[in-house]
Parts: sequence; C-alpha cells; structure tokens
Amino acid sequence: MATTAKELHELSLEDLNRRADELRATLFQDQLKLKTGALDNPSERTTHKRDLARVLTVITQKNKNAKKEKKS
Repeated sequence: MATTAKELHELSLEDLNRRADELRATLFQDQLKLKTGALDNPSERTTHKRDLARVLTVITQKNKNAKKEKKS
C-alpha cells in the first residue's frame, strides 16, 4: 500500500481520509498481533506508520491550500 506523495496529492480529501482510517485500523491490528506474537513481519508496521504520516501530511497541505484560496 506504500504510495508516493505525488500519487497521494492526486487523490481527493475524501479518499485521503478513507485511506487514513484504513491505515489506522491496520496499525491497530498490527499492534494486537505484536502483543500476541502473531506479527510475522515487524517492518510492515513501520511501513504502515510511515504511510499514515505521509497521508496525514498531504491532508494537512490540502487543507492549508483550501484555506488560502478562501482568503484570496
């Protein structure tokens, strides 16, 4: 699911929010698997965290740009 920031900028806010929710759910599942010892690949958890951070960054950038356009 790792996507580049360029690909994320092309998505709408609704899609980005949906993807953020999916990544949060995935991280929750990863946390449960980690606690129970069923997590096969711990590096996937790191990848999911970074993907979530990337999505949240793009959401913030889009919101700031929308506020700037409203003021203009």
